[in-house]
Amino acid sequence: MKKFIFATLLTIMSPIVWASPQTITLDLPTMDCAMCPVTVKMALNKVDGVIEADVSLESKSAVVTFDDAKTDALALVHATTNAGFKSTIKIVE
Repeated sequence: MKKFIFATLLTIMSPIVWASPQTITLDLPTMDCAMCPVTVKMALNKVDGVIEADVSLESKSAVVTFDDAKTDALALVHATTNAGFKSTIKIVE
């Protein structure tokens, strides 16, 4: 019985163990006002799995750290696009 419980817990916990934080940089060329980064950051933070989003008007980019078991780069691009700011993946770290 103990082996069964251990195997069950291992199966449940496996995705959590293998998930790792990923960081990408999104290029956001259409940001042009002080409210743009606020809007983009809010949109990114609504995506399940986003750990941190740092958005810069000066560089017109966002550095996003996320849990790759919960979301992916495409979902982040969709989030910014749906908020009115088309983005592209600039750097994957």
